[in-house]
Amino acid sequence: MGLKDFVTGELIEIIEWVDDSRDTLSFRFPDSDREIKRGAQLIVRESQAAQFVYLGQFGDTFRPGKYRLTTDNLPVLTKLKGWKYGLESPFKADIYFVTTRLFTGNKWGTANPVMMHDAEFGIVRLRAFGTYDFRVTNVPHFLKEVAGTDDHFTADQFVEAMRSRIVSVFSSALATSRIPALDAAARYGELGDALLPLVNPILADRYGVELASFVVENVSVPPDVEKAIDKRSGMAAVGNLNDFIKYQLAQGLEAGGPRVAGLGAEMAVGATVAQQMINQPGANGGGTPVDVLTPGDAAKLLGVSEADVVASLEAGELKGRRIGSQWRVTRSAIDQFMR
Repeated sequence: MGLKDFVTGELIEIIEWVDDSRDTLSFRFPDSDREIKRGAQLIVRESQAAQFVYLGQFGDTFRPGKYRLTTDNLPVLTKLKGWKYGLESPFKADIYFVTTRLFTGNKWGTANPVMMHDAEFGIVRLRAFGTYDFRVTNVPHFLKEVAGTDDHFTADQFVEAMRSRIVSVFSSALATSRIPALDAAARYGELGDALLPLVNPILADRYGVELASFVVENVSVPPDVEKAIDKRSGMAAVGNLNDFIKYQLAQGLEAGGPRVAGLGAEMAVGATVAQQMINQPGANGGGTPVDVLTPGDAAKLLGVSEADVVASLEAGELKGRRIGSQWRVTRSAIDQFMR
């Protein structure tokens, strides 16, 4: 082999990458210390992008198509290498092929509880998991922040590298959205769609990726919040105290039989009498109605237990105000509750 044949063999004339793995995100073209020939052919297939890197600096990015490498289509690299008279000789540069198609069904989850502030429960610890679909949108940013100089970076490596980052972004988006803990735990099917517009700008800016879907499959909350959800669900159909008594009566009949039915009837009578008392101006024995009542006073008026009044206050069915650890309720709120 002559010198000309040897030199020709050491030059790269066609640069392309055929991906048959289905899970490769980025791939560094193996140059084996060979130089790229002036006028070499670069072939970038659909769902690919090619990124030139020279001495650690990002050069030109090529989208799908066939290119003849000259000074005209390598403006960034030309500037980096300082070609005063154009590309006249072979050159060296790292070339990364990045897959830009959609990668689906990637799992995410919180290894530790996520702390969020809820208007009703204060600080709440949430655990959540689900799936997401993503694609690379900013090739240089993705290579710099995620894949690095890895010569073969896969989707599994991406999921592992991004696990804690996705959870961090999820936590930030959840805090920004101010979605109540009860809604997050009971309506997580809608949670992903609500958080997606908040998650994507952060991921695109930090890592050069975009989520096509973000699915929250489950949200778990502490036991005390679970009890509140169950209680809220059980009273969802309750609009006033009479309906609540009927609900309690039905529950009691199923559990305790006729004896509980008699107690329920007494409660119903008590509620009717309470309504009449509230409508009378001198209900407290004087000439003026009582404006502010304790739960115990309200229970006497309504003919129910104090615990039932407190439960209605905590569920938000009966409007009241908590002062320290004590509840206070007005006559007008009771009147509205009875209606």
